[in-house]
Amino acid sequence: MYKPLILLTNDDGFFSQGIETLYNVMNRVGEVFIVAPDMERSATSMSLTLHDPLRVKNIKEKIYSVSGTPVDCVYMAVQKLLPRKPDLLISGINHGPNLGLQDISYSGTMGGALQGTYLGIQSFAISLMSDSNHKFEFGHGAEIARKIALKILQNDLPQNVTLNVNIPAPPVKGVKVVKLGEKRYNPEIVVNKDPRNRVYYWIGTGTPKATGEDDSDVFVIKNGFVTITPVNRNLTDQDSMVNSEVKNLLGIKNDEIS
Repeated sequence: MYKPLILLTNDDGFFSQGIETLYNVMNRVGEVFIVAPDMERSATSMSLTLHDPLRVKNIKEKIYSVSGTPVDCVYMAVQKLLPRKPDLLISGINHGPNLGLQDISYSGTMGGALQGTYLGIQSFAISLMSDSNHKFEFGHGAEIARKIALKILQNDLPQNVTLNVNIPAPPVKGVKVVKLGEKRYNPEIVVNKDPRNRVYYWIGTGTPKATGEDDSDVFVIKNGFVTITPVNRNLTDQDSMVNSEVKNLLGIKNDEIS
């Protein structure tokens, strides 16, 4: 009987509880490999390591750590570590949500999933909100990931589409396919001095403010729903193309800027 090959990665590190729980649950679905960073690599987006060597450690059977980003991990897995191209890639479970345009633009979790899509692998990112006591219910999240994985393996995602999945703390009211909202950040930059009296700067996240429409992911999840947002890898603004908005703005006539 054919067993689907499933690749797991994340940006929290191969040792994180989220990916470990997901690994245990997804082994009921297929043959599972973890190829994930050797340390936390949050906010690395689709960063690829080009100027430093990568170190790979075989932690135990089918589990590898890589001294790089989630995108590095996906490349290494597909080209060097897996027996064949995976049928599915899941990035997560992330410790905290990835909601709105800003989060998914910075997110290493989403970066890993997008890289899977770029390589022709059906992929989704999955992130989990904590409850009011800052506790994460990873088993709850992994079961939802399993259900989504089974549906994708049975029916196939649309070409070039990556799913961004966010799960609220229990109880869950249901699942909604929604558009991205926005989370406005005003990052705090901390200025301090090291033991050698040299100034350093540390960028924090600040407290983000959710904005956008009521039916976008940043608001729907607050009502207790799992949010699923299909993200297309084609970033072209088709409206501007069709309406010649940019062409008119730049004064392009006869393929030249006048």
